[in-house]
Amino acid sequence: MPQIEQWRGEQLEAVHTFSAVVMRDDERVLSWGPPVSTTWRSAAKPFQLAVALELLSDPEHSQEELAVGAASHNAEPEHLEHVFAILERYGLDAAGLKCGGHPPASPRAYEELLRSGGSVSDIHNNCSGKHAFMLAAVTANGWERDYRPADHPLQIRIASAMEEIAQETPTWAIDGCGVPTWCHSLEAIARAWSRLARATANSADTRLGAVGRAMAHEPFLVSGTDRLDLHLARGAQETLITKVGAAGLLGIALPERGLGMAIKTHAGNDSARAPAVEALLEAAAPGAWRRPEPWPGPQVRNVVGDLVGELRFSA
Repeated sequence: MPQIEQWRGEQLEAVHTFSAVVMRDDERVLSWGPPVSTTWRSAAKPFQLAVALELLSDPEHSQEELAVGAASHNAEPEHLEHVFAILERYGLDAAGLKCGGHPPASPRAYEELLRSGGSVSDIHNNCSGKHAFMLAAVTANGWERDYRPADHPLQIRIASAMEEIAQETPTWAIDGCGVPTWCHSLEAIARAWSRLARATANSADTRLGAVGRAMAHEPFLVSGTDRLDLHLARGAQETLITKVGAAGLLGIALPERGLGMAIKTHAGNDSARAPAVEALLEAAAPGAWRRPEPWPGPQVRNVVGDLVGELRFSA
């Protein structure tokens, strides 16, 4: 079974097992580890955004706005600027967001918020871009503005879209931001990401393809400073789209190869994803990615910043 070994000095400290699947359309190209089913969490955001755009009659948006609409962002100033721009475009107020407030994922952004005398609100939630588009979609259609319940027309439409693109009927649970998170096999998730790869490569695809192209073009807005998605984008040697999901999930699309990839660490460990995806890209798509400098993925550091160990892939 593939695993990530966590070494502290010369001591093996922990072992993180994981599964990974690579799909090209309906063809399984590679599979590591046992079959697993999991929640999508934030790795579903490109597909949720595509449904909102359809319900808004496919308006034109900047790549920056689409990227932040599919983001788990750091709430850095650039992220908030584009979330506010989405709300303003549709005549909405941040008070209508239902994602809940949490401190910005960026420590610097949180420090600046506190120094300014501001307080945490829904706009700082890493999902606020997605929720801004959801709020816009339900308002445009005259639906109940609390869009979170699974039986809300918006969520029913999203569930149908997730089933269609993954080719597997989903179950669901509740995500951290209050809306349903869809649950599929890892193979179905990789299949959906292959569909995203195909859509992104098709310049005529102005919905899901536009979302994919925006994510590839604006990786900082999809994530933020020191985030895995941004580090992975910095090493891309061809178009590459990545999106983390909580609890150890990661989706990847390589449009030029039509490949979709999904990784899931079995215990939900997020730090193990970086060395896992590095090994997976080398095995399934040689030449698509090269380790950038700096690449903090395999490093284990202590609180004062000293390098004290590393994470290693082991087949």
